[in-house]
Amino acid sequence: MDFLQAVVLGVIQGLTEFLPISSSAHLAIFPKFFGWDDPGAAYTAVIQIGTELAVLLYFWRDIWTIGSGWVRGVFSREARQAPEWRMGWFVIIGSLPIVVLGLLLQDAIDREFRNLWVIGTTLIVLGIVLGIAERVGRKSSPIEDLTMKHAILLGLAQAGALVPGVSRSGATISMGLFLGYERAAATRYAFLLAIPAVVGAGIYKLKDIGGDNAYGVGPTVVGTVVSFVVGLAVIHWLLRYVSTHSYTPFVVYRIGLGALVLVLVGTGVIAAGTTVG
Repeated sequence: MDFLQAVVLGVIQGLTEFLPISSSAHLAIFPKFFGWDDPGAAYTAVIQIGTELAVLLYFWRDIWTIGSGWVRGVFSREARQAPEWRMGWFVIIGSLPIVVLGLLLQDAIDREFRNLWVIGTTLIVLGIVLGIAERVGRKSSPIEDLTMKHAILLGLAQAGALVPGVSRSGATISMGLFLGYERAAATRYAFLLAIPAVVGAGIYKLKDIGGDNAYGVGPTVVGTVVSFVVGLAVIHWLLRYVSTHSYTPFVVYRIGLGALVLVLVGTGVIAAGTTVG
């Protein structure tokens, strides 16, 4: 049964990691619907490595160009004039807020933030934020126009995803739209910015697998592999989708799911989980 559940959660992770609907929220909510135990923050962090491996595979050319350009810039003044040098620094600087806050808020992330009252509320609030960003954003600037100031703002937005329900991609994309970037540019950068934080968090949480979490090593490996396969397909679909469509369907879905969670918790149909405070 653990392996069956791990496969289901791997599919959920792969489907929701890149969509602006919060994979960590879904991994906390859906086990409640099925009557399963909360898989825990460690399981959630580790199987996200699978979806980030999908990002590494899909964007390997971009990653190699940025990484090698940044390394060349370390040793060559001339190479520091290249856009790859700047983009490398943008990703590094933009990753710092979520790393620092993740370490400082580790206990709350593992417990209080996984309360379904919190998750339902953040699904709704950030859904509204995404809807406003979709409506007011100019959506005209390419990713090449990125500045250090904007990289820091995008990094701060990504840090909000430490709370399940916010959505790493949703928060970063919303900020990108507010700053005037194209949908595809904001989405692409959100994927690249997530790599250091997600892979780092997954590796850091490996030590906790098999402890207080619902799943051991075997099911976690299975869930990670499944999330990789599904995530790769979702990346391909989403980048094509956002080039011609708005994020409005995801806004509606977030608000609807958040409202459903709050109603079910409020009526006692499902338990909220960890007590806040």
